Amino acid sequence: MYRVRLWAVRRSRFMESLYNTFNPAILLVLRATHKIFGKSLDRPITALEAGLKGFLFDCQMCGDCILSSTGMSCPMNCPKTMRNGPCGGVRENGNCEVKPDMRCVWVAAWDGASRMKNGDGIKDVQLTLDYNQKGTSTWIKLANKGKQGS
Repeated sequence: MYRVRLWAVRRSRFMESLYNTFNPAILLVLRATHKIFGKSLDRPITALEAGLKGFLFDCQMCGDCILSSTGMSCPMNCPKTMRNGPCGGVRENGNCEVKPDMRCVWVAAWDGASRMKNGDGIKDVQLTLDYNQKGTSTWIKLANKGKQGS
């Protein structure tokens, strides 16, 4: 997983374009699915999201995904779960102080964001994570958010 995560960060601009291309269609399908089947498919959709994002980004399913704002590097992979930037313990080589064999998630995030068209999102301050949402689908949350405005 770690190698794939680094691969995704190195190709963050490509991943961003995939996201921007397919996200509207995915949300449309999810809204239609929800309209037809209600919440009965939430579990399989969440499992699909966990599998796909877990493989590509080592996603921790926090329920509030910010990959598009963090250079396609999931900040929840930080051993200290730092969501707004690195701690003071980043080593000179860019690795983590807690896991010395791992590149700091935020060093990777800034690298990935620098390659993205909309990489400035990394400068946005993220709200505190609601840990009650852990294990829930951000896709479903985004699809439902779109219904509320309609």
